[in-house]
Amino acid sequence: MTQLPSYDWLNTFCVIWFLLCWVSYSQFAKAMAKKTHSLSSLLHFYRIDWMRRMLDRDQRVSDASLISNLERNVNFFASTTLLILAGIVTVLSSTDDAFTILERLPFAIGVSATALQLKLLLLTGVFVYAFFTFTWSMRQYNFCSSLLGAAPMPDDASVSDEERDRYALYSAKVIDQAAHAYNYGLRAYYFGMSILAWFINPWFFIAAVAFVVAVLYWREFHSKPLKSMLKIYNHQK
Repeated sequence: MTQLPSYDWLNTFCVIWFLLCWVSYSQFAKAMAKKTHSLSSLLHFYRIDWMRRMLDRDQRVSDASLISNLERNVNFFASTTLLILAGIVTVLSSTDDAFTILERLPFAIGVSATALQLKLLLLTGVFVYAFFTFTWSMRQYNFCSSLLGAAPMPDDASVSDEERDRYALYSAKVIDQAAHAYNYGLRAYYFGMSILAWFINPWFFIAAVAFVVAVLYWREFHSKPLKSMLKIYNHQK
């Protein structure tokens, strides 16, 4: 196993590359969603339609079940993130064992204890961020449950059509924000997984980050589910 300096220029570049790709893609996806159709932009229209139809229903048990199901998915990832963080902290406390494992891996490049701990700390930071975004998403889905409970009934004559439409629009906006937080957490998982390649070889890590960006872009702007939903949306217009 080739030994490199404790923290060389390549590792510094890896950190910059990682943060640049993550932040840049997040900003790019947000900007592109305003210019062209994406999963997030199309789902926004479907959520508005969902809330409008919800206001026309007397029984809203199915709507509450859908919100609960979405919240349950987020709760699963939030709980899993805590387990991952516990595992990372365990590895941080036993870097000698981690060295032994890494030395047996093919293509692995040796690093110092400091470099290994910095990689683990970066991985910790990614999953701490994921945990915060998932829990914020859970809270916002709780807000959505309250909005469903407070929604005006179809036969309530004191509520105008304009007020109903505004209620549907902003209720969908709250669901949107919860979904965005969930998406940010999932994105953190994708980039966090790429860090695993860094423990083997910095060049593998650079390629893994680029691969993650490509996968995220394809799924958000060119995936088959997007094309199918776009056909439904165009047919309904």
